[in-house]
Amino acid sequence: MLDLLPQFLLNGIIYGALLAVPAVGFSAMFSVLRFPNFSVASQATVGAFAGYAANVWLGWPILLAVVAAFLVSAVIGVIVDEVALRPLRKHGALTTAIASIAGVVVLENVVRFIFGNDMRGYDLPLVRDLRFWDLRIGPQQINNLLIALGIMAVIFAVLRFTRIGKAMRAVADNPGLAELKGIDSIQIGRLAVFFGMGIVGTGGLLLGLGNSIDPMLGFRFFLPIFAAAVVGGLGSTPGAVLGAMVVGIGEEASLLLLSPAYKSAVGFLFIVIVLSFRPRGILGERAY
Repeated sequence: MLDLLPQFLLNGIIYGALLAVPAVGFSAMFSVLRFPNFSVASQATVGAFAGYAANVWLGWPILLAVVAAFLVSAVIGVIVDEVALRPLRKHGALTTAIASIAGVVVLENVVRFIFGNDMRGYDLPLVRDLRFWDLRIGPQQINNLLIALGIMAVIFAVLRFTRIGKAMRAVADNPGLAELKGIDSIQIGRLAVFFGMGIVGTGGLLLGLGNSIDPMLGFRFFLPIFAAAVVGGLGSTPGAVLGAMVVGIGEEASLLLLSPAYKSAVGFLFIVIVLSFRPRGILGERAY
């Protein structure tokens, strides 16, 4: 059994990199808006199906499908936030978070109405897996990994070097002080939702590329996404990446001992263990 460990670790690193994309989006929105937006589950589904429509219906290559997934998820995320969530923020984080769960149900059923309940796959060429040493990896897995790394590099560059990124970090650190400095926190909140939901939708597409997709895709992946953000430290972008790697490798390595049916429970286990010793998460600066 232990001879399979290197293969599971490789699978875990790739899965963790893909998981990091939506986890970064979720964590970035939390840092600015100060509530957990659970509608990321449905936005991941929206992104996966927007990419499917671009790839299969329109015949676009995967890279353009990634752009379509980002834009459609970002726009729908802003609409949902403006119509349903922003008016509720004055009533507190818990009320807004509960409303975001209602958004999950609505969006998933909209996707189900348009695309139906059937499982679908992207239009990808069939190619043989690559083998080196005793490991096996698919060319599409390599492409997905490179796309995920490219997206995360862009995210870090935007947050670190652009005025928008610096304004988002200022609002995340201290909204009142940011307002005194002339930063419009409402506008920054809209930008956080736009970029955050776009990233989540792109992550949904990447997670769906290796498998089939259906309207429950986002719901299935929400727990590992949430676990990655919490374990790494809510509000911390590097923490979301680290948490995603911990959860991704942990879930894949658990297959050495557990049935795949228990794989999703590993995320909960990491949440309990990490928060028991460090309530703010591994790289989080604030406890919630």
